Amino acid sequence: MCAMKALRIALLTHSVNPRGGVVHTLELARALHESGHDVTVFAPARENEVMFRATPIPVVLARVEGKRDVAQMVDERIRALKASLASQVFDVYHAQDSISGNALAELKEEGAIRGFIRTVHHLDRFDDPRLAHWQQRAWRDADEVLCVSETWTRTMRKTYGIEASTVSNGVDVSRYSAPVDCGALRERFGIAGCGPVVLAVGGIEERKNTSMLLEAFALLRAAKPSAQLVLAGGASLLDHDAYARRFLSRAAQLGLEADARGTPIVITGPLDDAAMPALFRIADVVAMISLREGFGLVALEALASGRPVVVSRIAPFTEHLDDRTCVFADPHDPYDIARALTDTGGIDFDHAVPALLKRYAWQASARRHLDIYRQWLANALLTYD
Repeated sequence: MCAMKALRIALLTHSVNPRGGVVHTLELARALHESGHDVTVFAPARENEVMFRATPIPVVLARVEGKRDVAQMVDERIRALKASLASQVFDVYHAQDSISGNALAELKEEGAIRGFIRTVHHLDRFDDPRLAHWQQRAWRDADEVLCVSETWTRTMRKTYGIEASTVSNGVDVSRYSAPVDCGALRERFGIAGCGPVVLAVGGIEERKNTSMLLEAFALLRAAKPSAQLVLAGGASLLDHDAYARRFLSRAAQLGLEADARGTPIVITGPLDDAAMPALFRIADVVAMISLREGFGLVALEALASGRPVVVSRIAPFTEHLDDRTCVFADPHDPYDIARALTDTGGIDFDHAVPALLKRYAWQASARRHLDIYRQWLANALLTYD
């Protein structure tokens, strides 16, 4: 095979929702396409769903009914992805999650494909043995495992004995730095101009540590009565309803009304993708005090928007961020988080932030992926010869 041959690449993701792994899939697909390769994205979707972001890349939607039981839903999506791949042949099959990883693992076991590559963004903890098995199989049966941070690369090696390669995320700076009109969004959600406005993206989830952010916001609000907390997004395949109910109950105890408009806590729900650049600009500070992340792409998107970020003082944030590009906080200490939300003046938007964003370009990520794809294909040809 010629080293510079254009490749046919299938990128698979678990849904059409605006989650980090899906963003990664679409942006990587675009960068690979711009490098001259033939890329198709595959994603499960209900009958009325479309991909959350428009893309010049062909997207095949594997239609599902949308079963409510999580294990049944996962199984349904695995079957749908397998069926959508049945009549197409690619040089590279690359799964971004456990659902699509299992679809490819089954096709590999059946001899329908030679093998596949899997990116591990992060791993979850499941009590259901079936979900735990699917999660393990998706990386165990892969021919190559990639991770978006050194943190998870080390975890895969030390905990699971898997020699993974690190290929980081990127950020589309032009998307978040372009001029935007924030007026309509402010009016829609009743976000006052007096602030400060604290933005968290990803909905209300235990992994996102939203309840601890609530405690910190209550402290901030006591000192700054006009402060608002905006919780954006939240589309997920997992069930976070019980955690969200506890969050709302605690907010009521703290005397903090939560609604979709004009209250101290504004819960937007899932938003059109086009609204996100303006929402970042409305924020005075973006909080990402997660307990577990694969990379933390929202932090780069906020910085590209010119907005300071407060992140957990844990890996993987500590890999690519420092005191010049963010404010670190103890994710278990609401007082430290509240302190960080008002102490963002040390971020260097003139030098350190532009240098950081330049390092994390999707074009660089695509080049790294292509090196790994070609090496895997070369090894596979030697194995099968």
